[in-house]
Amino acid sequence: MRLLSLGTLLFAFWLALSGHYTAFLIGMGVASSLLCALAAWRLKVLDAEGHPTHLLGRAVTYYPWLGWEIVKSAWAVTKIILHPRLPISPTMTVVVAGQRTTAGIATYGNSITLTPGTITTDVRSHRLTVHALVREGALDLEGGGMDARVRKFEGSA
Repeated sequence: MRLLSLGTLLFAFWLALSGHYTAFLIGMGVASSLLCALAAWRLKVLDAEGHPTHLLGRAVTYYPWLGWEIVKSAWAVTKIILHPRLPISPTMTVVVAGQRTTAGIATYGNSITLTPGTITTDVRSHRLTVHALVREGALDLEGGGMDARVRKFEGSA
């Protein structure tokens, strides 16, 4: 099932980027997508962590939420940058990740980094070191809201 899913996903991505729809090129796209999917299967990276098809249903709610968080943070950082006194308070903090899998921890760390004003600088076991542009950003992370959303996305909440 994952092999077919990955092949289809790769072909759809190839088709979207190609912009050429002749029979020959579509055939080559299908062939290259299947070849890449077979290579992933042969390399044994086509597992629940390498191609997490089980997360697709929860991604429908997680990605829009993450997008909104990125927009809100970008607006807050913009206001800070445009403020005449540049009211920053750089802060390092450590947050504990409640995720069960390495993919969940990586998703949490990446979600922090994608949000403007914060960046994950180190990951050790279930502890993430985060730099925040302002103290409020660090306090928000310490509150655990994003951790809870990622745990729900991962399926461990």
